[in-house]
Amino acid sequence: MMLEGRRALVTGGTGALGSAVCRVMAREGADVAFGYSSSEDKATRLADEVRAAGRRALALRFDVADPGAVAAAVERLVRELGGVDVLVNAAGISQAVPLALMREDDWDRMLAVNLRGVFLVSRAVLRPMVAQRAGVIVNIGSVAGRRMLDAPVHYAASKAGVSGFTIALAREVARYGIRVTCVVPGLLRGGVGRHVPPALLELYGRRCIAGRVGEPEEVAEVVAFLASDRASYVYADDVFVDGGV
Repeated sequence: MMLEGRRALVTGGTGALGSAVCRVMAREGADVAFGYSSSEDKATRLADEVRAAGRRALALRFDVADPGAVAAAVERLVRELGGVDVLVNAAGISQAVPLALMREDDWDRMLAVNLRGVFLVSRAVLRPMVAQRAGVIVNIGSVAGRRMLDAPVHYAASKAGVSGFTIALAREVARYGIRVTCVVPGLLRGGVGRHVPPALLELYGRRCIAGRVGEPEEVAEVVAFLASDRASYVYADDVFVDGGV
């Protein structure tokens, strides 16, 4: 198993992609803590799935944009699981609104969750990772932030920011034995793909080599690989899992 003995934190754990990452990581031997914002039922079911794979599970309800809540969640994780070896920043939101009609609070909330959240959670887990001189952070970007697609401007900007954050942080923390990478998914079934009109989903399928939208599990497999020692020479790169757009 690629992640035997590792302790992972996955933000956005009850989302389509986040839950797939949790299941794959548990299958690969990791104990899994995951963050969620609202659905107690989904969190309970996901924790049961992780335990059914023979691993420890810890459901943490917190807002990734709230520094106090983030710090408390990571402190609890370290206390109950004994440390953290892997962080997957999968929490994210989307909103279909053109720039001309966008309110300032629309912009602020998008960047608060999708970019500020990455900063706050990464900062919190880096303290124990630096102390143990080891760790992996896998950020989740989006093809919308790297390709010319019909995507909301504030969503694309936030995800482009995740890619820039990854590059700079990877250089900063490599000296402590910490790797940072970014997975860039294309359109996926479920998750933010739920808000994409059917015509655009069909267009995406025609434009990409795979001829279809992706499944969350396909991206989760890549995330688990990048979190493992098998990807020990992968630093900073945007790893595209987009069907070949």
